[in-house]
Amino acid sequence: MAVTSPSPAASATPQASPLVMRIIGAVALAHLINDLIQSVLPSIYPMLKANYGLTFTQVGLITLTFQITASLLQPWVGYYTDRHPNPLVLPVGSICTLIGILMLSTVGSFPMILLASALIGVGSSTFHPEASRIARLASGGRFGLAQSTFQVGGNTGSAFGPLLAAAIIIPFGQGHVAYFGLFALFSVGLLYAISRWYKSHLSLFKLKAGQAATHGLSRTRVTAALSVLAFLVFSKFFYMTSITSYFTFYLIERFDISVASSQLHLFLFLGAVAAGTFFGGPIGDKIGRKAVIWFSILGAAPFTLALPYADLFWTSVLSVIIGFILASAFSAIVVYAQELVPGNVGMIAGIFFGLMFGFGGIGAALLGHLADLHGIVYVYTLCSFLPLLGILAILLPRTRR
Repeated sequence: MAVTSPSPAASATPQASPLVMRIIGAVALAHLINDLIQSVLPSIYPMLKANYGLTFTQVGLITLTFQITASLLQPWVGYYTDRHPNPLVLPVGSICTLIGILMLSTVGSFPMILLASALIGVGSSTFHPEASRIARLASGGRFGLAQSTFQVGGNTGSAFGPLLAAAIIIPFGQGHVAYFGLFALFSVGLLYAISRWYKSHLSLFKLKAGQAATHGLSRTRVTAALSVLAFLVFSKFFYMTSITSYFTFYLIERFDISVASSQLHLFLFLGAVAAGTFFGGPIGDKIGRKAVIWFSILGAAPFTLALPYADLFWTSVLSVIIGFILASAFSAIVVYAQELVPGNVGMIAGIFFGLMFGFGGIGAALLGHLADLHGIVYVYTLCSFLPLLGILAILLPRTRR
């Protein structure tokens, strides 16, 4: 399951470079800010729905717009920067996020909300491939640790976003979204500092040279493995988007709780996602990525199947367990895929982050439409079967020759 150690031919590659935790930590902090800002959008859905008379389908279209702009550009950004690395991509992308969040605080119509969402998505599409690459370059060969630390920054931001939205935006109105622009402004400066380190170290990292595959798998088997990983990402993020986009609506309708209380339950789920992400990468470094992927997707199934029938207390408990288990897979999936296709770190990161956003966006729109037709409880009953697709992990090949 575990990947073989680097061959002598790869001795000049990033594997031989030392672990630089300050850079990994800085990239994780930037990811925290990036995803904190993104999480403002679903956090204020109840307010936007009430203010503009939106349907669940329109709420889903907001998520779809953000996720599609984020997903479609990411693989191309990664592919291009694998071959033509440009350190300024990171701060420029953060400026797009800044513009989008400021627009979101002032817009007064549904089309303008979609445009603001698209700009935030563009910022995300430029951030993830490059930031993931920098985390890997600074990993000293501990790829799972670096990817998990990077990813947990984003999950932590996603967890705290709803809390800050509940404290800053919900009580005072849409205009207070502008305060999140301060986070975006700080992120521009932080990413500029990171880009300077990246630029000064580019000569030390031969991004393509010495990256020959050591797993001994044919191109056909590699393609098949990547397809299986894509299906697993589909099952994971279709289910995850049912929580991040509609969990507050589900709790309010099913248990008649307040918006603020529903946000606290969402925070518990997202906090569990952050914890699961952090532990998934280092565990994958020790026991192998395939084992983590197998457990993370399929292991959540008993709990997702029970969730639609639980009371409020057990709904909270089950959501925490589901978030922890499901989240442990993504870092392992990204690193496993990068080791299947060495030398294309940015492109692979872009593809899988793109799939994450793309499936999330399509899922939000589709599930919103189903909620309009059949009710939000029906959505959670239907989605509870998705983690059973984790059985496909049995088709993943061993990466040790």
